[in-house]
This record gives sequence, C-alpha cells and structure tokens, in this order.
Amino acid sequence: MRLHKNCLNCDKELKGRTDKKYCDPQCKSSHQYKKEKEQPERFYNKVDNQLKLNRKLLKEYNKAGKAVIRSEVLLKEGFNPKFFTHYWKNKKGDTYLFVYEYGFFKKTEHGVEKYVLIKWQDYMSK
Repeated sequence: MRLHKNCLNCDKELKGRTDKKYCDPQCKSSHQYKKEKEQPERFYNKVDNQLKLNRKLLKEYNKAGKAVIRSEVLLKEGFNPKFFTHYWKNKKGDTYLFVYEYGFFKKTEHGVEKYVLIKWQDYMSK
C-alpha cells in the first residue's frame, strides 16, 4: 500500500513507483539546482573561479607578450594577486607570479603601483 507522496520540487501528487521523488526529469533537475544554490560556495570553486578571472584579465591586458599596467586597473576588475599557480625568478632576482602561462610582477614607479605582465617562455623552464 502506498502513502500519498508529492514531488519534492512542485508538490504535485506522484503516480507510479513507490520510491519516486519527482514527477519528471525537469522537476528533479530544478530541485537539485535549487539545493546546490543554497549550499555555500566550496573552497575549490572559489579558488578555481578566481584563477580563471585572473588569467582572463592577464591575457586581456597582455596582448603583445609583455606589458605594464597600473595595478588599480586590474584590481578594479576583480584581479586578486594572492591567487596564482606558480612563480619564476629572473636573473635579477625579481619574482614573477604566474596564473598558468600569464605572469605578473608588482613594482612601484614614481609612487604608482604597477604590474609588469609577461607570458611564459620556454627558457623559463630551465
């Protein structure tokens, strides 16, 4: 004997199998989407999303392979220099932080904070 059960998403009465939870695949998908949206963003997702944004911005502002840009321009667009994938030190001892193949180095020129943007080169692996 079956107790009357309703769809977990739309609350319509369910017909069919006794273990059924949703009236159709759309309701199942909608309910799972709502549940996922209620969960706090996972740490991995926060890091991954920030790395993607950082890479996108570095790529966008460094079309030629090397560029210099005011730090405030990148920061205003959501760039966060604390998120990077690896680093590389040049012969002068400057440490460039990289987000995948796009690197940046913070410097101050005439009291203005800037980033020197570069792209990863094969010789950097050596």
